[in-house]
Order: sequence, then C-alpha cells, then structure tokens
Amino acid sequence: MRFTRLFTALVIYVAGSIPGYSQLREFLRPESPRPSQSQVQIDPKLQEDMNSNPLTRQWNTPFGAPPFGEIKETDYLQAFRNAMDIHICEIADITKKPTVPTFANTIVPFGKSGELLSKVRNVFFNLLDAEGSPSMQKLAEVAAPALSAHEDSIYQYDALFQRVRSVYGKRTKLKLKPEELMLLEDTYRKFTRGGALLGKTGKARLSELNTELSLLSLKFSDNVLKETNAFGLIVDKKDDLKGLPNGVIAAAADEAAARGLTGKWVFTLKGPSIWPFLQHCQNRELRRKLLTAYEERCNHGGETDNKAVMSRIARLRVEKANLLGYKTWAHYQQEIAMAKNPDGVYRLLNELWPAALNKAKEERAELQKMLERDHHREKLQAWDWRYYAEKVKKAKYDLDEEELRPYFSLDNVREGAFEVCRRLYGVTFKEVKNIPLYHSEVKAFEVKDAKGALVGLFYVDYHPRQGKRSGAWMSNYRDQWKEGKNNIRPIVVNVGNFSRPAGDAPALLTMDEVETLFHELGHALHGLLSQCTYRPTSGTNVPIDFVELPSQIMENWAFEPEVLKLYARHWKTGEIMPQALMDKIVRAQTFNQGFATTEYLAAALLDMDWHTMTEAREVDAAVFEKRSLEKMGLIPEILSRYRSTYFLHIAAEYSAGYYSYIWSEVLDSDAFQAFKEKGNLFDPATANSFRSNILEAGGSRPAMEMYKSFRGAEPKVDGLIKKRVL
Repeated sequence: MRFTRLFTALVIYVAGSIPGYSQLREFLRPESPRPSQSQVQIDPKLQEDMNSNPLTRQWNTPFGAPPFGEIKETDYLQAFRNAMDIHICEIADITKKPTVPTFANTIVPFGKSGELLSKVRNVFFNLLDAEGSPSMQKLAEVAAPALSAHEDSIYQYDALFQRVRSVYGKRTKLKLKPEELMLLEDTYRKFTRGGALLGKTGKARLSELNTELSLLSLKFSDNVLKETNAFGLIVDKKDDLKGLPNGVIAAAADEAAARGLTGKWVFTLKGPSIWPFLQHCQNRELRRKLLTAYEERCNHGGETDNKAVMSRIARLRVEKANLLGYKTWAHYQQEIAMAKNPDGVYRLLNELWPAALNKAKEERAELQKMLERDHHREKLQAWDWRYYAEKVKKAKYDLDEEELRPYFSLDNVREGAFEVCRRLYGVTFKEVKNIPLYHSEVKAFEVKDAKGALVGLFYVDYHPRQGKRSGAWMSNYRDQWKEGKNNIRPIVVNVGNFSRPAGDAPALLTMDEVETLFHELGHALHGLLSQCTYRPTSGTNVPIDFVELPSQIMENWAFEPEVLKLYARHWKTGEIMPQALMDKIVRAQTFNQGFATTEYLAAALLDMDWHTMTEAREVDAAVFEKRSLEKMGLIPEILSRYRSTYFLHIAAEYSAGYYSYIWSEVLDSDAFQAFKEKGNLFDPATANSFRSNILEAGGSRPAMEMYKSFRGAEPKVDGLIKKRVL
C-alpha cells in the first residue's frame, strides 16, 4: 500500500521532538513484517505488538471503555500502524473471495472493516481536541496524513471497487431493506468521491491533495488554540472591574493566580471570560482591547497567522472538487447533504438575511440611544453591542442575566436536562465511579432505558483547559451497531468550555451555556439511542444539515417554565426560580435576535463564498473576506460570528456546511411545534415518534423521508421566522 513510505517519511521528518522517538525507530525498521494484500492471516509479530499496546489489545474495562490511564503518547503511532495493517488484512479477505460479489460478502464486511482503526483514531483525536499538548499535536502531524493516505489506498483499490460496483449495479434487483440500500449507496458514493473512477495520475494527485489538506487543517486549528491560549488582558486597577459580576471577577483572579500574577485579574479569549466581560465591563477601552484581540486572532503575521493557510485550503479544495467532477467545493460537500447544491443554501440564507439585517438595524438604533447617555455624540462600536444590549434588556424586560446565574448551577442544569430525557424517552443517567477517565474533571454516566437495559456510556467534560480547543461538541469513542444478536452499545462524550466554579460558588452557567448543554446532550441522544444494524449508518452518520436537528430541538425545552421548575434552583437556598423571573425569560427570548441571526448568517455566507470559488487559485484572505462582508451589507457594529482566520468549522468538517445550523433550525422549529400542538411538552406519542423516526434511525433512511415520517410533511420556514421574530 502507498501509505507505508509516506508514513515512515513523515515520522522521521516530524517526530524528532516526540517523547520516545528512539523507540519509534525500532518499529519503523524496513524489515518489520507487514501484511500484504495476499496475506490475509495476521502475522504473529503483529499480533504480539497489538497485545502489548493498550490501544489495540482487548479493553477489559467496565463497559469496554478506553483504558485512559494505561495509554502513553508513545503508544499511538504503533497502534495506528498496526490498526492500518489489520484493516489491510480485512480488505484482502474481501477481495480474495472467489465468489460473485454480493451484498453479504462485499458490502457488509467492508462496512465492518476498520473497526480497530476507528477505535484507535477515536481515542487519539478526541483527546487531541479535549486534552491536547504540543507533543500530541506533533503526533497528529504524523498520523493525519498517514491516515489520509491509508484511506486513499482503500478507496482507490480497484479490485475492491469493482466488487462494490458490481453489487451497486444490481441494487434495483436485490430487494434490499431500506438500511441495506442506504449502506450500499453510501459505500459506492464513498468510492467515487474517493477517486475510484480517476486514472492513475488523477488518483496520485488526489492523494497529494488529501495529505496536504489534512496537515493544513491541523495547522489552522493549532494556530487558533495557540493564540487563544496566549492572550490575557491583565487588569491591575480595581476601578476597571466596575460593572463586572462578582463571579466573573473571582474567575479572573483565579486565572491571574494560575499565571503567577497575585493581586491582579486576567481575562481571556475563552467563552466564560470574554463574553461576560463584554456584557458587563463599564470600561469601554478594555472592552475594545479584549474584543479586538479576539477578532484579530491569527491575523497579524508570524508563524500563527492563518490567512495564507485558509487561502491555501480553499485553493486545494477547488482543485479537489474539480478533479472529481464538481464545479466547486460546495457542490462536492452538499451533494450528500439535504441541500444537494449551493443554490438551495444561498436561497435560504438570502431569504433570511434582509429581515435579520433590518431587525439588527432597529436594535442598533436602540443601543445607540442608550450609549449616548454615557458617551455624548459617540458612535456605537462592535465592542459596545453586548454591553448596551444588556442595558436595553434590563430597561425593556427588567431582566439581568446575572440574576439568573445563581439558579443555573452546572450540576442542577445537567440533572434537569437528564430529567427531560427521562420524561421524553424513558432513559436514565447514573454516575459511575469505576470507569477510566482521561481527566479528573470528567464524569461518566451509565445510560439505561425504561426497562433497565443498557443504552450506552456517556462522558461529560465541561470546563476550559489549556489543551482543549474552544467551543462545545459531541463525539464517540465507540459507535453503535449490531453484530449478530449482539447490539453493541455506544460510548459518547460531550465536551464544553463552560464557566468554572469561582470563589465559594459552584459553576454557575450563563443562559448561552445552559442552552449549549441541552444542545450537546441532544447530539449525545442521537448517538446513544441509535438502533442501526451497520456502523456506517448508525448514530450521527447523517447529512450535515440534518445532524443538528436532534441537538437544536433539545434547546427548545431548556427555558420552558415547566422545565425550569425541574432544575432552576438557587445554589445557596435551593429555592426554585421565582415565577416572575421565569416570565421575564419567556418575554425576553426574542430580544437581540437581529444581532444573533445577522452575525450567524454573515459567517454562513462567508463560508459559502469561500467554497463557491471556481478557480483553483490562492487569494488574499483579508481582501476576500472584506469583499464578502461588504457584498452582503453587514453593518460595522456587528462582526461576523467567525472571521476567516479562526473559523474552525470551515477549516474542518463543516466547510461549506456552517449553514446547516439554520437549515436544521427550520426543521427543529417545525418539529417542536408537534409537541406544542399536543399541549404537552412531553407528549409520549410524539416523543416516541421522534425517537423511532429520528434518534434511533441514524442514517438508515433518507433524511427528508425520516422527517416526514415523524411530522407528516416537509418543514416550513415560517416556524423559524416566528421563533426569531424577524
């Protein structure tokens, strides 16, 4: 296979600074036995290596959880190498069959192949995102292109493709079940999109593109993490803290102490620090400094500047798309999404943009009036928006978010979200202590259904750390699928960057953090409740603009008064949030939606503009972004939610896909109405239908077909417009 020389060369070139590199030389020796396509049996030396490595040996842990405490960084490269060797053996076993290709002897075993490799990469890349380090990043620079080359070698292997193609050509005569047909069509599509139909030169170029893109994506992400971690706004005068809540001040003092700055306060670019600061700090100049540092990440020259990286990524994606027969990268990406092509995406975004922008301009006028009370004849700036939005909200709705935080202790919010899951789907979450954890802040929960049967294992990891990338996400350590009568249950994780405990208080969440916790738990349910037969069709293996439906619909329950009564208790007194405060939340839910919708749509449109380029050429990223934002008419008081240099979504799997959040919100707004129409937020029949047609079904049927089975019709955009009051 082609990846062997590449993998070895990359290790020698990049891994010099990795701890234990001298040991790596031994297992990379040229004479080391390796399987070939004609060698189906596993070599004894390979088996010995696997048994000695905690990543590839059998995990004799509760629930088969990863043995985190046993894994050393020096284990990863050998584990990747051995897992790829095993995958080659599995592919050889399929291609050497003398029988006529069938669904059972080709498509099914191919779908099962690579399980060990998936296990290793899930551990590595999940920990890289949640618990990364410079040495882990160096390992990623070796592993990512090697994995890319390995995948290319599989999907460009003609003997295997011809078997898949043979079965695909007979699909209308095979009387396959819906999930089987989805698996067959998805498998064939992966081969064609992986270059199986290209000639020798085209395949070689595609592999080069994939290798470079994998490295560029890593570099982009690493640069953002470095610059996010590097910055700290140091405050040494108490007067400069005016307006800030006590909890925010205490957290800043803790950050300063951690940096050895006794008697000072440090505010960072991480969510729990920057957003409350911009909402409450009276010092306008300090707000300007912090927001400017945030928006200028990776945009001021030097080794961590991402302008050239983003431009190079976009240029290579155009070339890859063209090579595979697509007009643009967006056409390539959206072919397998509900949208199908960029026209549908632009149609939705442009339908919403004018109303959102007009609403934002109305909001701007309100904020400008409020600002002039403090700064006569001054003009509203981007760093003023959140601060004066809080003032306007207080004036209009008598609601200060800091009034709410004492009722949103992290443990109570989490348990409230779990209770929503129990009432909807009958699942329970019980913390378990005998599970290996990768960090002391991580908690593990055993999830069971109403009959007491195991649903899966669920990790939560909620606080920011130096090695953790920003944002919040759900991922798997193990997928769900069925092996004969054995229904293999998933291991799922939610990772976030929520406010830490500060002073004598527990972690008290903002409204955004509460909503995010519910959102990510919705993704987790999608993975946990899956009941699919095949691993490639299970859980969240669905189109990118459908995958946000299970997560976003969960947000709808978060601030319903009936649900608030389940979890919103004051952390000191235990008293339930007063009804008057709940009513204020309900009245204020549509506040500032012009800003929220506009900043999001600006980022979604910027993503689309980057990925509808038709020429494979590099551009000046700053100029490109400026023209894109000017074209849409974004007002200067609102920044695009993400700028090109730190837009992590589009540097990775959400490229030409950031629109999916608003696309899925059309679905979730319509879907939640099904509960509202019944007059019961926990209506059993509606919940059972959503569970069976959406959460359990994974990618076993076409997305719109699954949605219509639940709702009875295609969704309308009216629900979204009403929800956002545009």
